[in-house]
Amino acid sequence: MPTPVIVVTDLYQPPEDPGDNFDLLLPFGLDRVDLRAIVLDVSAEKRESVSEGVPGYPGPREPGVIPVTQLNALFGRQVPYGISPFARMRTVDDQLRDVPPFQQTGPELLLDTLRASDTPVHLMSFGSARPIAVAFNRDPALVREKVARIHLSAGSTSLDYLEWNVYLDPLAVIRLVDSGLPLALYPCATEVDCFSYGAHNTLWWFDDLRWIDGLHPALKRYLLYGLGVSTRIDFLRALDEDPPAEVAERVYGRRHAVWETAAWIEVSGSALVRHPDGTHEIVAGSDVAPGDVVVRNELVPCRAASHPTGLYTFDLTGQDPNALVFVRDDPREYERALREALPRLYASFTPAGWLGSSLGPLRDPEPRQYAGPLG
Repeated sequence: MPTPVIVVTDLYQPPEDPGDNFDLLLPFGLDRVDLRAIVLDVSAEKRESVSEGVPGYPGPREPGVIPVTQLNALFGRQVPYGISPFARMRTVDDQLRDVPPFQQTGPELLLDTLRASDTPVHLMSFGSARPIAVAFNRDPALVREKVARIHLSAGSTSLDYLEWNVYLDPLAVIRLVDSGLPLALYPCATEVDCFSYGAHNTLWWFDDLRWIDGLHPALKRYLLYGLGVSTRIDFLRALDEDPPAEVAERVYGRRHAVWETAAWIEVSGSALVRHPDGTHEIVAGSDVAPGDVVVRNELVPCRAASHPTGLYTFDLTGQDPNALVFVRDDPREYERALREALPRLYASFTPAGWLGSSLGPLRDPEPRQYAGPLG
């Protein structure tokens, strides 16, 4: 059965980090994931200058309602979304009930989705941990009962570098690390920065994105809309039309950093494999064939402890483990494998729900029986 998940993502439009537009395509396209809800994580912190070692991203910060709507349209889905509180938590047990109602919709959607689920749900955190921490503070018994695991994409492999997702809301990370909830840690940074390679951080790079040109045309246009930082207001019609060639060329020539693939491979029960012919693919774990070599993308037990900065430490000695942490072997080998395997996976996605932003004139004048919204 597909893994039920709720995604928390700091997805903006226009993007702050276009990687969020890129990564959200995966749970819509991959049939091993049952995407139940999306919480758009919005923070008042603006990257207007270098702050705490993190490069700045100037510009507007609107919640990513547009890319979520585009993906729902493309895949014929109605995945609900909500908006997180904008402000940082003031205490570790803060419920942030005094923020405007619009900013309450994210934590409440998370809790409502858990209540409605017959099975435990995995929470994917790709921004600040605030929406999850606030939801936990509001109904800890429900979260303990209905959360299968929190997959926290945040933090560093040491206390020497304050990673951005932690910086957004340090108390939220402390709350989750100390909560006793099932927790998987995916550090985004090393002790140096968030763009270095290590055994436990998840970063890898595409040297360019020219492979996007070979995707289904509507998916290609979705990615070019987001990665090209489009401000078109007719965002559904944009999925029918190729952008100007200079926009595509600017996107295709970009070096692109990726942090989220490790978590998606894990939660979807997938494996990154090298086939006997030397090619790489992301497959269902049950489809690993004799002769395939699994490229390590693993969670191992650890003892995690919070730090006042919001960062955490993890100890792999096996003594009293309370969490899991990501580990890979050779990061360069891992990167080489994913540079082939992830485009291959994205190329397999077909947006079956997309009939174009406008159906135009009917080609069949004969009346037909209504067969549902996708019939």
